[in-house]
Amino acid sequence: MRLRALCPATSRAWTVELRSHAGGLAFVCRQCLGGGPVAAPSARAAALTHLARHARSDVLAPHLRTCQCHERGCRWHRRHRGCSGPVRLLLACERGGRVWRLADACTACAAATAHAAVVPDTALLIPPPATSRRQRRRNEPDGRTRVREMFSYLAAALPAGASPATRLIALQCALRMNASMRVSLSLGLLRSLRLGGNPSPWQELEQARWLCLTPGRETGEVAAVLLDDALLGQAPTRPDRCHAADWAVRAGCPSRAGVLGPLLQVVSVYLTSHSHPETGQGLNEADRTARECGIQPAELPHVLEQLAALGLLDSWRIAADTEDLGWAMRSPQ
Repeated sequence: MRLRALCPATSRAWTVELRSHAGGLAFVCRQCLGGGPVAAPSARAAALTHLARHARSDVLAPHLRTCQCHERGCRWHRRHRGCSGPVRLLLACERGGRVWRLADACTACAAATAHAAVVPDTALLIPPPATSRRQRRRNEPDGRTRVREMFSYLAAALPAGASPATRLIALQCALRMNASMRVSLSLGLLRSLRLGGNPSPWQELEQARWLCLTPGRETGEVAAVLLDDALLGQAPTRPDRCHAADWAVRAGCPSRAGVLGPLLQVVSVYLTSHSHPETGQGLNEADRTARECGIQPAELPHVLEQLAALGLLDSWRIAADTEDLGWAMRSPQ
């Protein structure tokens, strides 16, 4: 009988820890022991960039990837019914942002992990030089997909308590920034979202060290520099990102923004981005939906009822056995 040689298992789990250091912070990678002193405002960006570099260099074929959470006894999350679903990269933070982990995890473990978000494959693409110009390829994600992926990323990048208005502005900033990570939002756009005269979201993002406000070139705009370097890998081309930002504005029903309010706008855009473009139907884990919209799971049914009462949702249901949320939008985008 021939004996098959066992291939060593490839561990696709990387952890970076931010530690106190003389004069600031230092980040240490538990795998390669790399790191060094970093300034506090850029510490999180440096940690996420280092993790992304590991994921790019340790590429593994999809059929060889395994749930690293399961390999460690599923001790990174609450108990659930077991591993299932495709394996994806999961970004999680612990200890209030002092520890960041990027690891392969199955769909079930990812949904059960708190303070975590699935990292889309496009987030690990190395952006081309700013001077290069190319035509958009047919297999690149459309606006709906980019908004869906950005929601997943912002769920981990923003503080858990970020307000709905803050998430709306962060979504627009992340999709409209240029190659230098600078962005300007016109007051007309902010007024269409009913956010024109509210400085609180910008203050929240500054306090979270996610952006820094700068003087605008024109009087009718708000300008800022984004501090999250990992956003450079979220979308290869700026025209595609701007198209996605415009799609998110339309999906948020700007004509009814005053009636909806920021919370209902966020949930409406989220559900639309996760819906089938033709039927308007969607299916997602209820707790993941709540987490990526920045609300508690117990609040989700009440928000869905409000959207149904306003005529934006035709129907919705949370399955008692699987806790999956199924819905149908009234007017598919």
